[in-house]
Amino acid sequence: MKFFADTADTADIRDLADTGLLDGVTTNPSLIHKAGRDFLEVVAEICQIVPGKPVSAEVVALDFEGMMREAEIVRKIADNIAVKVPLTIDGLKTCKALTDDGTMVNVTLCFSANQALLAAKAGATFVSPFVGRHDDNGFDGMALISDIRLIYDNYDFATEILVASVRHPIHVLEAARIGADVMTAPPAVIRQLVKHPLTDKGIEGFLADWAKTGQKIG
Repeated sequence: MKFFADTADTADIRDLADTGLLDGVTTNPSLIHKAGRDFLEVVAEICQIVPGKPVSAEVVALDFEGMMREAEIVRKIADNIAVKVPLTIDGLKTCKALTDDGTMVNVTLCFSANQALLAAKAGATFVSPFVGRHDDNGFDGMALISDIRLIYDNYDFATEILVASVRHPIHVLEAARIGADVMTAPPAVIRQLVKHPLTDKGIEGFLADWAKTGQKIG
């Protein structure tokens, strides 16, 4: 499963990229607002930090013509841009036009398997079902991922399932068990994956015993 960082904080992205575990980045208007920087500038910097890896940058127009105008600007930022469009009729039209032209497209704000089916038929590179927001509204976010995985496998769709709105490590675990292609999570959640109290306890014990030997390495 690919790991994308869901952030526009370039310091966090650089830190995660240094681990070699980062496969891409997703941004959205809310994350750009939080970063407090110019949209085109910060996205260009992110693309340089993770060259050759998908960086999702979202259009904000709601009509087909407007989305296409914005997409023309966004996809010129770098070769690794995935233009992010909402799961609406105009978004799907934009997706089809862009993917037919060789541009990566991430269809976002997916909340049903039927929507995911439409995104795949429109040729989306990625579809982003929001599991956390789904859970917040009394639905089972991971059941949604299971349904999409089954449908995509039934028809051999190439669209990658990008699990979004990830809130905690259990979401990551369940996404991997189901067979999602990608998960995108805030840097804090990605860092939580390495944490386990028994790991910390083991390190503490080993270091205590090592200190008793009076030895040094090097």
